[in-house]
Amino acid sequence: MQRMQRLGQRVLIGFLGVVLGVGVLAPTAAQAAPFELSLSGAAAYAGKTTPIRILLTDAGQPVSGADVLIQRRRGGSWTPVSVETTDSNGQASVPAVMGRSPQSNVFRASYPAVGPEQATSGPVTVPIKRRDSTLTLGGPKRVKDGDSVEIRVRWVTGNGEPVSGPVRLFRKVSKGGKWKKARKVTLDATGRAQITVTPSGDTWWQARGKRRAWVQGDRSNAHPINSIPPGKPVKLPKNAPSPRINLPDQRRGVGSGANPVITQIPDRVWRQMTGRTWHAGCPVGRGGLRYLRINYWDYQGYDRRGELVANADAVRQMAGALAEMYRKKLPIRAMYRVDRFGWSNRVRGGNDYKSMAAGNTSAFNCRQVVGNPGARSPHSYGRSLDVNTWENPYRSAQGTVPNTWWMGHSHKRVAWRSRSHAVVRVMASHGLRWTYGNGDTQHFDARAGGARTSARLNATFLECGGVCD
Repeated sequence: MQRMQRLGQRVLIGFLGVVLGVGVLAPTAAQAAPFELSLSGAAAYAGKTTPIRILLTDAGQPVSGADVLIQRRRGGSWTPVSVETTDSNGQASVPAVMGRSPQSNVFRASYPAVGPEQATSGPVTVPIKRRDSTLTLGGPKRVKDGDSVEIRVRWVTGNGEPVSGPVRLFRKVSKGGKWKKARKVTLDATGRAQITVTPSGDTWWQARGKRRAWVQGDRSNAHPINSIPPGKPVKLPKNAPSPRINLPDQRRGVGSGANPVITQIPDRVWRQMTGRTWHAGCPVGRGGLRYLRINYWDYQGYDRRGELVANADAVRQMAGALAEMYRKKLPIRAMYRVDRFGWSNRVRGGNDYKSMAAGNTSAFNCRQVVGNPGARSPHSYGRSLDVNTWENPYRSAQGTVPNTWWMGHSHKRVAWRSRSHAVVRVMASHGLRWTYGNGDTQHFDARAGGARTSARLNATFLECGGVCD
């Protein structure tokens, strides 16, 4: 207070001297020498004190005993910090606690010199030292697929100060896959956050915090969460051959249970079918076909969303049988439409050789009988269903496809060699006949549909020599 009073008295005396001419003459431009005022501050960590130093000179000479006002910018306006008196070297200093943003560390100084001039330092931003930091992420490493789990994020500086505010959470679905941003997370005042996630399959999680003015950025460890399948995985014999074609996993199941949905053939699907599984001259057209989407259990124990095309008068039987397989957790290797595998000149339709080599389950495919060129397959009518084709081979006139190993082996869940098998019984309960037995183990035919349909199937049966796929 005394310094501010002295400062006011000096300014007042100087002003009266100029106005009244009492012993003081106003300096001319040639006589006036400007005061120079400089300000500096040493870089420091946020929260630490650093000296704000000033130097006042007049024509290059230090000005001692001068009261200099130091201000700090806060919220867009200048706020007084203190008035300091220069020493014999024209210097003075004031301690200031560093803020976490550059905008909070802007200072200036002013000296209200006698006369019309005033010395003012330009605004100076005192630099912030960035602290090192550590970002960590943790939580359970195993969770039942489809269940929610909490993961924990924490961010602290090297000296243990919490870092609050936003961080980004990333996820990847394979060990060598690409990280994708999952969401933004806000850490609280303690630098912590808990996030609820619902992993689908095995996943890896990582938190990333961007560098800030007062702290270095960091990436957390990659935290794995292994998925425990909700279903029972299939255990195959160690010496059993694997499919020659690997298909990507279909998307996860939708809704509850098998959730079958039957619709007309969508335009997109029909475009993909045309020229592959359907072409001019086929015995059933678009209006007589239906599109089925349904959930199934795969061999790893996860539920997937499959699709197939079937005749309108047989699709509900197939949907019912596949839904019961879902309820009983009888697995299906894959369920893609056959048009995925392209056109085959060998069968003059969708490439059933490739579909079987992938272990695919399918229905409609307007083509010839595999191994019997010229004979129309019952699949051309959309009333036949092939299930788990890799483990359930077909003994054609030209040899057993897609492999011979499985013809001599069975499996209580995925490969059947008698009518007492669970899958054959499920099919039979929905009117799907295991028509050819061990001659074509994968093949089932819808029995319902009227005398005309039955006669047509019987004619086809005789045409292809007793076993038709």
